[in-house]
Amino acid sequence: MRSTVPMSRAAIAGVLLVGLVAMSGCSWMRKDNSLYTAQTRPLEVPPDLVLAGESATGAAPAGPVTASETVSSARSASSAGFSMSEDRDTAFDRIDKALAAVGGVTIENRAKTLGVFDLSYQGANFLVRVNSAAAGSTVSTLNPRATPASEASAAQLLEALKTAVGGQ
Repeated sequence: MRSTVPMSRAAIAGVLLVGLVAMSGCSWMRKDNSLYTAQTRPLEVPPDLVLAGESATGAAPAGPVTASETVSSARSASSAGFSMSEDRDTAFDRIDKALAAVGGVTIENRAKTLGVFDLSYQGANFLVRVNSAAAGSTVSTLNPRATPASEASAAQLLEALKTAVGGQ
């Protein structure tokens, strides 16, 4: 009588051998890193709206300009903001007091860590942002989409704040 044990051992050894060869060198099982090619790589967004090379007046920096710099520097003169000689935290406190003195301003929220006031003024909602700058800080307005505010009320509020705190 013949035993089927050697045949099953040969079959198991064959399956293991084929599996080992397939896993070690077969290109079907290899993973490549071609998920994102240079053309389909996701868009990288800068961490801050105000670029390091941009002046407080919103003028574009000298030299080559990228798409993100073009959008950021496309501010109108009315919403460009103003400069203060104090550091950001001191400027934030002074702007907070000045906002309290301006009639018609309703502060919905304030975030000192971010340097942002969420407020409404003359029926418009926008943000007043206090940023650190090379020589102190800058104050500007942003609409709810975090782009420079172009409303007339934002320009009026900036002018009132600039007068109240003695901005440049």
